[in-house]
Amino acid sequence: MQGICHCGRVAWTLDTPPESVTACNCTICRRYGVLWAYGYIGHDIRTSGETTSYRRPDGGTIDFHFCKTCGCVTHYVATVPEEDGRHWTAVNLRLTEPEPIADLPIDHFDGLDSFADLPRDNRRVSDMWF
Repeated sequence: MQGICHCGRVAWTLDTPPESVTACNCTICRRYGVLWAYGYIGHDIRTSGETTSYRRPDGGTIDFHFCKTCGCVTHYVATVPEEDGRHWTAVNLRLTEPEPIADLPIDHFDGLDSFADLPRDNRRVSDMWF
């Protein structure tokens, strides 16, 4: 699976097809309007092109990457590696074509208050494409 920013200068590849997507309501994700799929940078996720990154002013644990030209949020990377040395990463599935992900269920994550997974509500990605 591949995603590409609007201008085509930044792309990501996800080797393992996701079984679901995540919508988060934290102060950043709700503004970006992203749908995330997860993996590890340099393992099952590869990126190409030049990005700029943003880290929360409070010192956050992830760096959000976006295209320097068109501004599309492409992915994020954990700032601290896991015990095996890999960096947890998420790609923005809104940068891929709708058809391959249309039927995936949406997992809701409460990144604003409880920092917990919320129950599924049977919505699919196709329900969020306007």
